[in-house]
Amino acid sequence: MTDKTKIPEYTQIRYELPEQTIARIVMARPDLRNAQSLKMLYEINHAFDVAARDPEVKVIILAGDGPHFSSGHDLTDDRTSLEQEPVVQAAGHHEPGAAGMYAGEEEYYVGLHWKWRNIAKPTIAQVQGKAMAGGMMIAMPMDIIVASEDAQFSDPVVAFGLNGHEYFLHAWDLGPRKAKEMLFTGDILSAEECKELGMVNHVVPREQLEEATLNLARRIASRPAIGLKLAKQAINFSMDLQGQHQALTGALAMHHVGHAHARIEFGYAVDPSGLEVIQNDSRRAMKAENTPEK
Repeated sequence: MTDKTKIPEYTQIRYELPEQTIARIVMARPDLRNAQSLKMLYEINHAFDVAARDPEVKVIILAGDGPHFSSGHDLTDDRTSLEQEPVVQAAGHHEPGAAGMYAGEEEYYVGLHWKWRNIAKPTIAQVQGKAMAGGMMIAMPMDIIVASEDAQFSDPVVAFGLNGHEYFLHAWDLGPRKAKEMLFTGDILSAEECKELGMVNHVVPREQLEEATLNLARRIASRPAIGLKLAKQAINFSMDLQGQHQALTGALAMHHVGHAHARIEFGYAVDPSGLEVIQNDSRRAMKAENTPEK
């Protein structure tokens, strides 16, 4: 049995073993809506490695404390240089200008997320509240998504002059036309809409989310680990043959065309007027939610 005294301690996440065969990684910055600093991403990565190497763990859950799964990247975080030890892309981080920024995002966005996508154990995202931009991104590499009825998914960063968040699976998870509409408009998609589109597996009441996710994990954990590994690899391989990784890396390159344009045009990594666009959209959405139906 796993020695729970050896569970690692982190500063921005928790690592839990709710059952012998189930590990749960919990983003633990509820006061910041679980905004992801680089420190958080690397703690998540370390926790995934711990769970992957534990011979008793068969399923891994990724969850978030508080009312929201994740509001996305922590925009106050210094991402100009990589202080962590690289685990995917080791070259170019300390180069000036676009080169260093590109190397960084190859590492901690596409690189880490693709690594998690390929962990040879089933993974489940347990999503409540907002999963916005980078918050949506962190759920996408998981094999299964279980969402509460109040969960909302959005990627409004086209307003910043970019094609979307960095782990660009939109067309794969939502279908090309819905993905285009979502990106073009910055629309928020409900959990039920995402279930109809195939991105979300199950939608449950908020108060049942944790138990519903655990119940699904228990069912999966009843299968032999080798069967789960091979089934996951077979499905991932079918997507690899369709060019999923090439699509991701191509979209990241386009993302950095947007960054380069913004630096020339505005002296900043993104179009700063995008923040007002997103805030106005948010106000309109809140007003619509609070307007009683006639």
